[in-house]
Amino acid sequence: QVQLVESGGGEVQPGGSLRLSCTVSGNINRFALMGWYRQAPGTQRELVATITNGGTTNSAESVKERFTISTDNAENTMYLQMNSLKPDDTAVYYCHAREFGRHYWGQGTQVTVSS
Repeated sequence: QVQLVESGGGEVQPGGSLRLSCTVSGNINRFALMGWYRQAPGTQRELVATITNGGTTNSAESVKERFTISTDNAENTMYLQMNSLKPDDTAVYYCHAREFGRHYWGQGTQVTVSS
């Protein structure tokens, strides 16, 4: 049973920073692709950033230069460092992992950017 457990969400003022964590059950390298998605109220879930088990990263234009995705293999954890946060970044953030065509999701963590 694959489990993805997110943490690190919260409320922050514009311009602030947060770091999200996604800890997986078992060896994180089993997943060819992992990523972060987000969903704001009334909108579709959208891709934020992805990372392969080879370390190749990709991110949405709206978060480039502000968000950084990374993994710590020893901790079986994926991170999303979010800097210079904006109100438009407010959403529930979901951790995603893909293994041999199977998709796994975390439960989501709320990020609120507000003054």
